[in-house]
Amino acid sequence: MSASSTAAMPQLETDYVARAREIAPVIEAAAARTEAGRELAPEVVSALHEAGLFRMMMPTWLGGGETPPSVFAAVIETIARADASAAWCLCQMDVCSISSVYLDRKVAEEVFGPERSALAWGSTTDAKAVSVPGGYRVSGSWEFGSGCHHATWLGGHIPVVEEDGTPRLDAKGQPLDRSMLFPKSSARMSDVWKVLGLRGTGSDKYTLEDEFIPEERTITSLFRWPDAPRLKLAAPYRFGGSSLYASGFSMTSLGNARGMLDLFLEVARQKVPRFTTNPLANNMVVQVAVAEADAKLESARVYLLQTLRDSEAAAICRGELSMDERMKIRAATTYAIRLATRVVEQLYELAGSTAIFEGNPFERRFRDAHTISQHAQGRISHLETVGKHLLGIEQVPRFV
Repeated sequence: MSASSTAAMPQLETDYVARAREIAPVIEAAAARTEAGRELAPEVVSALHEAGLFRMMMPTWLGGGETPPSVFAAVIETIARADASAAWCLCQMDVCSISSVYLDRKVAEEVFGPERSALAWGSTTDAKAVSVPGGYRVSGSWEFGSGCHHATWLGGHIPVVEEDGTPRLDAKGQPLDRSMLFPKSSARMSDVWKVLGLRGTGSDKYTLEDEFIPEERTITSLFRWPDAPRLKLAAPYRFGGSSLYASGFSMTSLGNARGMLDLFLEVARQKVPRFTTNPLANNMVVQVAVAEADAKLESARVYLLQTLRDSEAAAICRGELSMDERMKIRAATTYAIRLATRVVEQLYELAGSTAIFEGNPFERRFRDAHTISQHAQGRISHLETVGKHLLGIEQVPRFV
């Protein structure tokens, strides 16, 4: 399929959740190899591209779906139920792809037009963009570049400085930063992703050394709240990056926990613990635990999805989210990550020695859950922020 034919295919009516369910068995079957290879297995990348899931948040003129955040979140949960690393990469790269809306169309087609195009980016405290005629000279390193191994373009959020090194300020007098895009071939990759869990995301480090990036390949950071031009766009572009990342990563956590519950139910029906004569499933403690786990995961899922649906309706009606709505998303997403982690811990304990062997799906999902829980989106301090908001305590909120 050519870039032009891809861009000509409107997909507003696409059932992306159904597509995710169709490819989930491929992703689950490859999960162990994805982890061992420390990047998504080739057939997983192919399945995600063929299902159009890397394009679901792009505008229709790029062959995307302009997918509402609630649908995006449901897709991520479905993929995470098969493999958390695949869901994490998909979430990260789909939110990155929203940058397509804020680029000139010609540039957006260059970056996102090709059939298997994908953008990844990471975070940094070690980068600068020196303003020069026509663009910027960029040097720096970025970490946590989830999906960078199968990306075609990379990006970075970078503070802008003048040629004399002084920070450039925006219209409000605050230091200016830009999100800048560049071909993956421009960067030097470093193999640093040797971690507890989510190993298959391949979230490695990449470096640029005095690379020129033209102004037209830069945008205002997606972590800033939507500005006036964005308010006329479809629902996903009115949320801002932080709320979307929080929604996707929390659904990764819930999907991973649901996948572990699926595994546990199979084991419980078959496993006869040592020194007993009945299957684990006959144990009253186990029966209560699985009922509670199911109810907890489903309640957190419904709470988050309904919060997103309510926020979508408000964003379309009003043009943007209120602080109350942003706080509700923050509460729902943080709660989901923390609850899912506790469910995984309980199921791991109930599975006994079955869960401890390396390469066992229980062991992998346990490690993935505790890696997700360490991400900024799962911090308990977010609940402090929400609590202050509910109590009317004045604050300068972050990550909302």
